[in-house]
Amino acid sequence: MKLKIVVIVVSLFLVACGSSKKTNFKETKTEKSSKKKKSDKADAIIAFAKTYSGTKYKYGGTTKKGIDCSGLLFVSFQSEQISLPRIARDMSKKGTKISLSKVQKGDLLFFKTNKKKRSINHVGLVVEKNKKGLFFIHSTTSSGVIISSLDQNYWKNAFVEARKVI
Repeated sequence: MKLKIVVIVVSLFLVACGSSKKTNFKETKTEKSSKKKKSDKADAIIAFAKTYSGTKYKYGGTTKKGIDCSGLLFVSFQSEQISLPRIARDMSKKGTKISLSKVQKGDLLFFKTNKKKRSINHVGLVVEKNKKGLFFIHSTTSSGVIISSLDQNYWKNAFVEARKVI
């Protein structure tokens, strides 16, 4: 009789432990699958922005008929349900300021390209960082949506700050 009681108690204990572990695993798995990794989001945002490559520049534009620099980032981040302000100057107040050495794909680069105005007026999205340099997609008045290198003198001299928003 005592042996039966011991077997029943041990069996209940094992079943109870197994059951809670299984539940915890499922919750963890569900949590992981419901959240995209930051790098996955960055890749998706970059891929969306690249679909605008070659689109002509249009001040205030947000479509493939014409788009400006902040419009490009606005719609690209919106494609991943991330809300950003519509204007580059306002975007520069979001997220966390980071050094260029810490910049990764998906981060934002801000510029002052107008010598007369002393505020941020241009923004780009980092698409790649490697031994050859730091590359970003943006919309320019002269060439529309293109990928440029921060090593180009014009962009290097106009650069103000980098920010992480995802």
